[in-house]
Amino acid sequence: MFTGITPFVTLNHFDYPQELENRFKSWLSSEMQKDFGYLADICFKHFGDRVKHWITINEPNQHISLAYRSGLFPPARCSMPYGNCTHGNSETEPFIAAHNMILAHAKAIQIYRTKYQREQKGIIGIVVQTSWFEPISDSIADKNAAERAQSFYSNWILDPVVYGKYPEEMVNLLGSALPKFSSNEMNSLMSYKSDFLGINHYTSYFIQDCLITACNSGDGASKSEGLALKLDRKGNVSIGELTDVNWQHIDPNGFRKMLNYLKNRYHNIPMYITENGFGQLQKPETTVEELLHDTKRIQYLSGYLDALKAAMRDGANVKGYFAWSLLDNFEWLYGYKVRFGLFHVDFTTLKRTPKQSATWYKNFIEQNVNIEDQIDK
Repeated sequence: MFTGITPFVTLNHFDYPQELENRFKSWLSSEMQKDFGYLADICFKHFGDRVKHWITINEPNQHISLAYRSGLFPPARCSMPYGNCTHGNSETEPFIAAHNMILAHAKAIQIYRTKYQREQKGIIGIVVQTSWFEPISDSIADKNAAERAQSFYSNWILDPVVYGKYPEEMVNLLGSALPKFSSNEMNSLMSYKSDFLGINHYTSYFIQDCLITACNSGDGASKSEGLALKLDRKGNVSIGELTDVNWQHIDPNGFRKMLNYLKNRYHNIPMYITENGFGQLQKPETTVEELLHDTKRIQYLSGYLDALKAAMRDGANVKGYFAWSLLDNFEWLYGYKVRFGLFHVDFTTLKRTPKQSATWYKNFIEQNVNIEDQIDK
């Protein structure tokens, strides 16, 4: 029996039964809200005596973009030029799927709040993927584009969860392409709010406006993505040190800015950093010794934890932090080629070996056990 371990349980992390896709196209149907409520009820009923921290859905914004815009993740729905799929519409379906996810989240909170929370005394929230978006210039257009980038990424989910409505930037740009919440749905969102927000964060981008000056193509450049082009460099200047993972750049200060942004936008709702970590690409010539001697991961964690501490000193109401991840594991499209773990896993024997980062992180925790007291001082 393990002691001293506090479970945080996620009800949905991208996957779901194929039957729901076959029967009514899963998240493209409001029927999914009912089935998700059923799942939540069963979990609360049978595990709520031991689980006091519930997460409804992990990274709905990331899941939707990959599954319904680019088609890289199941159910692989998309349309040109975003991807070459057999079925789907990248201009409309992401917003339908997100709408149903947001309402499914509210349904789960309603069930927990009305049937279980008083007795079980737990808390419940949602997790979003975040990135810091830095305007590529001081122009008003690029600053507005950076705000649009936030609204079309994390605020897309968080604004409805907290305020019962979509961000103004999305409403103004998308018009009728964006679903509307009925009065009953808005009441549900406002009546059953998250107890906390889970924040996954890894990287930052420069943002260039594509509304006033059209961009040819690129991540974020389309209308359905906010007309805000994501770039990893400004001329010869990178947003942060590049890594083996093509989307990850080391920018601790962007993490601090992101947390302060969320603090100010969402009235400093309690936050948990549910994912933050460094990915290491295992190349054919990479040795186990090199993977165990992960000084770059230590540098990354050290910088981001310092940024977290600074954000908390700024007043960000952060209640906990999870390094991603304890173990090397299966990283979606990367398979076993990218390792985020503090412990190395031999995927043939399943032997687990602590990396240098595991020892460093253990010492860091021991030295900062009273970090809130340090911040108060």
